[in-house]
Amino acid sequence: MKAIIYCRVSTNKETQETSLERQEEELIQLAKQHQFEIDTIIKEQASGYDFDREGILEVLDRIKDNHVQALLIQDETRLGRGNAKIALLHCILKENIKLYCITHNGELQLSESDSMVLQIVSMVEEYQRKLHNVKIKRGMKRAVERGYQPQHNLRNLGESSGRDKIEVPIEEIVRMRNNNMTFSEIAATLRGLGYLISKATIHRRYQEFIESQVE
Repeated sequence: MKAIIYCRVSTNKETQETSLERQEEELIQLAKQHQFEIDTIIKEQASGYDFDREGILEVLDRIKDNHVQALLIQDETRLGRGNAKIALLHCILKENIKLYCITHNGELQLSESDSMVLQIVSMVEEYQRKLHNVKIKRGMKRAVERGYQPQHNLRNLGESSGRDKIEVPIEEIVRMRNNNMTFSEIAATLRGLGYLISKATIHRRYQEFIESQVE
């Protein structure tokens, strides 16, 4: 298994720099103990309450690679403090990354309160996903009721289905807008057809089209 080592201290003081080196040495030993292959070592000096950290952002990027299976830290507070810690734990565990720490001499054991909060966060995220899908279905249903025929507008699906659509079907946007559909409903409908277009993009392209007609 490949693992990332992440070390953090909060300030630039000389004593903290020594702590950073000690964390690295101890985590290398932890990796050897559990027979991990070290993919990379990331070290930084930044506040645990801050999300905007180059080091932790690099960690989040790297754990999305399938070849990394574990993250090694001194303890959970090295990831972050307060709400930042919970948010980062959620992002990491959602990627099925195993967390190992020195304080537990092995896999991280979350406290009962942290586990409960993470369960609530996951539940909310799942319901947000379901709500998003309901909005897409509602938009599609309303579009069909107003005469939209999706079976005649699938030319961009097929081999490229599932990919981001760079092109914007302005004719369909204008047609749905003329049927008094909101930009949110149009965005939801087009997402259901495979067009990953935001409400803002649809609104902008629609305005550009209207202005071009005036000219």
